[in-house]
Amino acid sequence: MSILEKLAALGLELPNLPQPVGTYRPAKRSGNLVFTSGQTARINGVRRYVGKVGRDVNDEEAYLSARDAALNCIACGAWAAGGLDRLRDVIKVTGFVNCVDGYEKQPQVINGASDLIEKLFGPSAAHARSAIGVNALPSNVSVELEIVFEAD
Repeated sequence: MSILEKLAALGLELPNLPQPVGTYRPAKRSGNLVFTSGQTARINGVRRYVGKVGRDVNDEEAYLSARDAALNCIACGAWAAGGLDRLRDVIKVTGFVNCVDGYEKQPQVINGASDLIEKLFGPSAAHARSAIGVNALPSNVSVELEIVFEAD
């Protein structure tokens, strides 16, 4: 089953390529690695799950924010790799969680991305990962994510 078919089975679809809000590319390929720029849960231009986790955004919404940010990273990775079918593996996920002081569930939030990656790429896509709590993110989004892919 292809990644698009797996997405459809989950009731999800790959969003349009997110447009950069600054002077950068959505992703860049170097050799067989594709590095995404930081992506958020903005899907087709609509911001979702805005605010601080632990105050404005609950744990379930933050998990979904990480999932949606991963969808954007996959769209960016596919663009840089020359197609979704050229993404082979996920090497590293870095997740930033805009959270209140004392919040300690960043790993569970970023599981929203990791769980989706496993469903789409399989268990062999188990990856290195960081889940970092931060004081603020651009546009007050709850999660920002970067992914490094291996590509053909």
